[in-house]
Amino acid sequence: MSLGPVMLDIEGTELNADDIRRLQHPLVGGVILFARNYTSPSQLKALTASIHAVRQPPLLIAVDHEGGRVQRFREGFTRIPPMRELGKLWDKNPKRARQLAEETGWVLASELRAHGIDFSFTPVLDVDFGNSGVIGDRAFHRNPQAIAELAQSLIGGLKRGGTAAVGKHFPGHGFAAADSHVDIPVDERSFSEIEHTDIEPFRRLIDAGMQAVMPAHVIYPKVDEHPAGFSRIWLQQVLRKHLNFNGVIFSDDLAMEGAGVAGDVTQRAVAALNAGCDMVLLCNRPELVDELLANLECKISAVSMARLARMHGHRNPPDMAALYENPDFVRAIHAIGNLGVVEGELKLA
Repeated sequence: MSLGPVMLDIEGTELNADDIRRLQHPLVGGVILFARNYTSPSQLKALTASIHAVRQPPLLIAVDHEGGRVQRFREGFTRIPPMRELGKLWDKNPKRARQLAEETGWVLASELRAHGIDFSFTPVLDVDFGNSGVIGDRAFHRNPQAIAELAQSLIGGLKRGGTAAVGKHFPGHGFAAADSHVDIPVDERSFSEIEHTDIEPFRRLIDAGMQAVMPAHVIYPKVDEHPAGFSRIWLQQVLRKHLNFNGVIFSDDLAMEGAGVAGDVTQRAVAALNAGCDMVLLCNRPELVDELLANLECKISAVSMARLARMHGHRNPPDMAALYENPDFVRAIHAIGNLGVVEGELKLA
């Protein structure tokens, strides 16, 4: 059975009968985990092993594990600071900031792979205009060059740790003030304005080989009336053709309010897939997952299947014991822990 185009979540810390039924559906290709799915490192390893055992090829397992306020696994994992801390360091010492970004990516990815996670939906490539509370310190910087440099280093670390990267939220969520989880953000700027600021980090990282992108549930009316994640203009004309992106396009969560303009859950999935997404996410609404799996008629293309297959984490990753025997890894953890420490005191985010 090949991977399907739907990524969903599960209810608890181990698979139940409903989870297994959904995961065995041919439309499903991946699982996204949340904090509710985690109690300990050993429990997480058992859970991911059980998910991977459900079918072959194994389902993709992902998580939003960026650092700062978006880090699903905490106890037993390195505390990853918000990416803004790397941006602040870049202002003072760009070389050191790039080095720490690479080490952050390495630690983040290595710890996820040691627990059976294939990849994280990171990095955030949004430009911080000071408008968006939902982005805020998740963004590296206001300067697109700083974002591109730091994100490229982070992605190098992710690759070193055995995971792919997912740049988000294309073409940029940082200018719109509304939170697409609970509203429908609108960005009134022209394509030219967006291209010369927000898109620049995506362009740089696509050229450097970034493997995946997640579009924003934001409407840019001067370009298209549809949110970017449902827009053929943004995904096919701009992302695929103009930027020559050949990796995976993941939709943002179809249960978010910003996706509501596309209709019911099946219409949302169809719109996203027709616009150019390879895989759609649907989270925290099991009744909508059942509705989608019952009603969606979709045959995934060979191209999408090949793209998704490349999102599997590198095989045979070192376990946590082996990682902690590596002095470079331990030094990286300590260096990451010092981010945000000023004059001996931890500066709270």
